[in-house]
Amino acid sequence: MSTSTLESVIPPKGKPKWLRVKLPTGKKYTQLRNLVDTYNLHTICTSGSCPNMGECWGEGTATFMILGNVCTRSCGFCGVKTGRPEEVDWAEPEKVARSIKIMGIRHAVITSVDRDDLKDMGSILWGETVKAIRRMNPETTLETLIPDFQGVERHLDRILEVAPEVISHNMETVRRLTREVRIQAKYDRSLGVLRYLKDHGARRTKSGIMLGLGEEVAEVIQTLEDLKGAGVDVVTIGQYLQPSKKHLPVKTFITPDQFGKYREIGLAMGFRHVESGALVRSSYKAHKHID
Repeated sequence: MSTSTLESVIPPKGKPKWLRVKLPTGKKYTQLRNLVDTYNLHTICTSGSCPNMGECWGEGTATFMILGNVCTRSCGFCGVKTGRPEEVDWAEPEKVARSIKIMGIRHAVITSVDRDDLKDMGSILWGETVKAIRRMNPETTLETLIPDFQGVERHLDRILEVAPEVISHNMETVRRLTREVRIQAKYDRSLGVLRYLKDHGARRTKSGIMLGLGEEVAEVIQTLEDLKGAGVDVVTIGQYLQPSKKHLPVKTFITPDQFGKYREIGLAMGFRHVESGALVRSSYKAHKHID
């Protein structure tokens, strides 16, 4: 495949047809939807209006966010509010564990905002959350989609100690665009986090990137090579969609064919799983990534 620059396309007024999704349906989805509404449960699936919610819930997978909904970082792609977070809710681990039990979730993905305001950057509550889920839901498997914790090893060790089936940390974009897209994050620091996790006993590591921000084909391939070099097992590749007019604009809509080519390239590199498609998000088909 050519590694020439992707054609610079001004996004059309309407989204391409491959970005249109059907409304979620099905018995399992309806059951979980009713539980979420009845018990006022908090999932990224609903608050983030994920296009794959129906499919994931139908397979018994859901994503929960801990440590509040205000982030200390201001990434150009992210719709989460930025500012001064509230105090840590130390009852949250039990609340999340109880929510998973009520919903009957078979595979849970836990994520969080960045908490650079805390000395431990939230890593202690991360560990307590996994422990609580294990106690209350011993049959539920787990993926932890963690922030970089500024690369501090003792914070990463707290995640390793509770041994989730999958530890994930997203690169989000290619090296050249990292400063613009992620602002306070660093490309090499994220790679170092993934490498440290793998070298120190993580069962399975995972990362994800978004496309459509102006990256070149060669840069995407280089990012995949860097992730493979860091020992990453699973990669997700999806289309960036602008949360609001205040966020970075979409530069290009990547075609399904191009996503398919990236999947082939990733599998040829030796990744265990490569989820590549316009609607793919970090937790897409997450339950399959523990196999």
